[in-house]
Amino acid sequence: MEHGAQHRAAHEAFDADEARYELVISVDARRSGQYNDAEKPRMRQRIYRVLESALAQSGVARDAVHREDRGDGVLMSVPGRIPVSRLLGLWTVEVHENLREENGSLLVPLGLRVAMHVGPVRHDSRGISGRAVDLTCRLADSSVARELLDRERADLVLAVSDSLYADVVQAGGKFIDPARFAPARLALKEGAVTAWFHLPGRPAPDTGALGPRAAGGDDAPGATGAGGAAEAAVPSAEHPRGDVDGGDSDGGDVEDREDGEDGEDGGGSVRYTALEGDLSVHRHNVYQQPVHIGRVTGTDKGKD
Repeated sequence: MEHGAQHRAAHEAFDADEARYELVISVDARRSGQYNDAEKPRMRQRIYRVLESALAQSGVARDAVHREDRGDGVLMSVPGRIPVSRLLGLWTVEVHENLREENGSLLVPLGLRVAMHVGPVRHDSRGISGRAVDLTCRLADSSVARELLDRERADLVLAVSDSLYADVVQAGGKFIDPARFAPARLALKEGAVTAWFHLPGRPAPDTGALGPRAAGGDDAPGATGAGGAAEAAVPSAEHPRGDVDGGDSDGGDVEDREDGEDGEDGGGSVRYTALEGDLSVHRHNVYQQPVHIGRVTGTDKGKD
């Protein structure tokens, strides 16, 4: 039976207005925009091979899980009869191991951002919807998840909602160590939230310099989220600390925008807030002669 027909048959007794609490999992591939048309099908095959093998290895029936293809990732929901701890623990471990095995033969390793949240989910003939789905997708797409994956040169980063951490992760369990999770504040367009991040097989990541950050690319608010907290100016592989310095801006925000897919590799919008002093952002400049950037104080020369 076709998967879509299986999904309809499984939920035909339920009205679309009825919401059930389920575990929602969002999986996104790193830098999917860098794959050409010939490479993308192979990338997608690897993603499904990694995820579905992990389901079998963790004892979760493939047809028990709702799956929606997202081109460069997968959206899943898991019914409440399957323990959340099994997906958080053993399934995540198996995904990580399968991913490492896949990447052993690749020049460009596949990286995955996985997010989880439990909340009310509504099913219809076309798939799933609800705020729980929206939040999960935004966690997987958050700048913190992206930066951790790149900065730590990791294969996999897991992001879980604050409520899922409090309800399941904090209690610990088989393959679940709360000491290996670290919190970060995210400024989503719906408001500021706390999420917890984990790099399988590693100690808790250092997220102190990463929050609060905007999540979801163009969906991000300005320099302040709903909670009024200013975004931090964070160094990254593309924007090292030296590229953000006191310069000619008279305070305020600087918005740096480039075109790119999914907000990666310079895509989307990045905002920096100078908490005190001045701020200027200099990128992709070629100087033919020595230059001075910044204020000249103690003289009448003003600014260079």
